[in-house]
Amino acid sequence: MTPFPLAAAGLLALWATGAVANPAQWAREWPQTDFSRTTVNFSEIIAGGPPKDGIPAIWEPAHIPVAEETRLDDREPVLTYEHDGEAPRAYPVRYLMWHEIVNDVVGGLPIAVTFCPLCNSAMVFDARVDGVHLSFGVSGQLRHSDMIMYDRETESWWQQAVGEGIVGDYAGQRLEPLPGWMESWGEFRTRNPDGLVMDQPDWRRAYGENPYVGYDTAARPFLYRGEDPPHGINPLARVVRVGDRAWTFARLRAAGEIREAGVVLSWTPGQASALDSRDIAAGRDVGTVRVRDAEGRDIAHDIPFAFAFHAFHPEGTWMLGD
Repeated sequence: MTPFPLAAAGLLALWATGAVANPAQWAREWPQTDFSRTTVNFSEIIAGGPPKDGIPAIWEPAHIPVAEETRLDDREPVLTYEHDGEAPRAYPVRYLMWHEIVNDVVGGLPIAVTFCPLCNSAMVFDARVDGVHLSFGVSGQLRHSDMIMYDRETESWWQQAVGEGIVGDYAGQRLEPLPGWMESWGEFRTRNPDGLVMDQPDWRRAYGENPYVGYDTAARPFLYRGEDPPHGINPLARVVRVGDRAWTFARLRAAGEIREAGVVLSWTPGQASALDSRDIAAGRDVGTVRVRDAEGRDIAHDIPFAFAFHAFHPEGTWMLGD
């Protein structure tokens, strides 16, 4: 029995099994992966259902000018990335929902644009490690309900929420997080009339629909076996993560702006939740968060669910105020 209503019940029925993956079986599917090198307990890894590349990552995405985009509603979320000297880029969540990883190059910099719907983690990473350009796919495995990525060069496994290599040649390595943020398409379009937006991929998918209907108001996270977050915080409450600190959305929404621990967090309304209604554009308003330093420069951050922050930062600091 699944924990919430599903629009894509056929696909997610497979995921509901939550079968613990078998290292002996992994070796057959992943002959290039060095399973003798790991930073995690294999018992924490669960087979999500779709096989390797069953959720197809995007390589070399096409982009179109903002003025030519007619599919997106102003309330729809996009993941924004800005690179000095280049047109700002918007990656619509309606596409990330079905592909989870976009491999792109902006201003000569290879990046991995990533989104895990099950823990609401949306991160942009520098795709280089020690000068080597890596390209990423979806492994089909989960840990703490978070997507495990893999690189095509060595087939090492990477934890999406923290950008850490957990199995294989790159176990223990870290990807550098880049300043990216979730905002509404209307916000991006208004601020960047000369910007670029990722074009619709050439795949047959229900773009614009949410296959996890009602997930972010469910009672429990999907395929998660860890502890609940402390302080009575709802496991599926959104938090703003900066490093190993987390601020609750409830606190930030009430304040509008928080200046603390060397960062400035702000919240404005107008962005739809991608994990609420079937139609992404019709999702309830969760608003847009920006995170900057005291000089106004954007800071890399994430907006995961509370359970995911606690799972990956068990000793992290909860910024709950007075």
